[in-house]
Amino acid sequence: MNLDELKQIFSPEDITTEPSALETYGRDWTKHFTPAPSAIVFPRKTPQVQELVKWARKNKVALVPSGGRTGLSAAAFATNHEVVVSFEKMNRVLDFNAIDETVTCQPGVVTEALQNYVKAQGYYFPVDFAARGSSQIGGNVATNAGGIKVIRYGLMRNWVAGLTVVTGSGDTLSLNRGLVKNATGYDFRQLFIGSEGTLGFITEVTLKVTRMPKDLTVFVFGVPELEAVMNIYEAFKKNFPIMAYEMFTDLALQYVTNQQGIERPFETKTPYYVLLELEKDSEETFEKAMEIFESCSEAGWIEDAAVSQDSQQAQNLWRLREDITEATSYKQPYKNDVSVLISKVPQFLTEMTNIIEQQHPDFEVVWFGHIGDGNLHINILKPDNLSSEEFVKRCKSVDEIMFTMIENLGGSISAEHGVGLTKKPFLQHTKSAQEIEYMRQVKRVFDPDGIMNPGKVF
Repeated sequence: MNLDELKQIFSPEDITTEPSALETYGRDWTKHFTPAPSAIVFPRKTPQVQELVKWARKNKVALVPSGGRTGLSAAAFATNHEVVVSFEKMNRVLDFNAIDETVTCQPGVVTEALQNYVKAQGYYFPVDFAARGSSQIGGNVATNAGGIKVIRYGLMRNWVAGLTVVTGSGDTLSLNRGLVKNATGYDFRQLFIGSEGTLGFITEVTLKVTRMPKDLTVFVFGVPELEAVMNIYEAFKKNFPIMAYEMFTDLALQYVTNQQGIERPFETKTPYYVLLELEKDSEETFEKAMEIFESCSEAGWIEDAAVSQDSQQAQNLWRLREDITEATSYKQPYKNDVSVLISKVPQFLTEMTNIIEQQHPDFEVVWFGHIGDGNLHINILKPDNLSSEEFVKRCKSVDEIMFTMIENLGGSISAEHGVGLTKKPFLQHTKSAQEIEYMRQVKRVFDPDGIMNPGKVF
């Protein structure tokens, strides 16, 4: 590939073919793929991205977007000599408007940095997850990120008020411009949210913000059975706007306490644990929450509990859930995130657990998830005596069973991390053949040469 023309678009410090950079920027958190990009470029403004796309069209070069690279579907992998477009230098907050309650930023702004910026203005940006310290806003939009507050605030889609994008045709579009009401036909903004960079690149984002929540209180419950997890959810949900409702198993808790040096929340061991977060906007709210807790305990749904008394204790209790990924990483987990209707979570988890125990008794399976929105994370840990190749092969056989079950339950093969390369072979379990063909046609309109993150999604 001749990069001479590309060097006319980017300054020397904003383009590299250095091997370690190719390895770093050519991948995301997904394992089992090998990065092989030809170059990495670091645009700083929208016109540069537009020039880059026009260059790529002219030279028939594929482009792969790169944000914080925290995804788990290999959507940010460059495996076939593509040019990786890293947005980490497009990292400025451009505007804050208190009247409109919006903030506008470039795509490379780190999620936590944006949260802190908005907080300093007296507002709150609620899309939140464990990877907040490294994920970037552009990637969050491109994957329609969810996280731990979806039950209260919804997905990233609910907070995007406007986008600037450069399409695969090399056109720059300004979509919705932050408007609350805009009844003028097709909303292309929604097409680009969750598109994984296959239609074009996001170069500017306008996000809605909201008021800061009041005192957040975290409960952790020890729960004896899966049905009780749903009973507790129903009891609290009909009385409060729950901020978060998370579940994890005792095996997950064991890994966190052993690897992260965190103490158990209480001595009682139970098969399941629930983390519930509420906004304590008054003493009456807290008193009502304690009444519900006591009634759930009397019903046998809760065997033990811990309640945060201040923000530090709340943060410590959250670590029981948020540290699971880090605590299990050394076991080379094979990860999946899926979703079903909330009411069908117990059926899915029980049936899937039984199948794995019967067919792969040597597998340790760590379950956790955002039960309040039907999203479960399954982490199969590699046995020490298995090669990585054999382990992946056996996990893929689990995929076939699981995704068929998901299809029968009317669920989704990917709740949060997109399709990318990992879920591409199974898309038909969530989308019909007609839907997939319409998706292909949409891609051809925005990306006629097929250069935008090719090979991903379908």
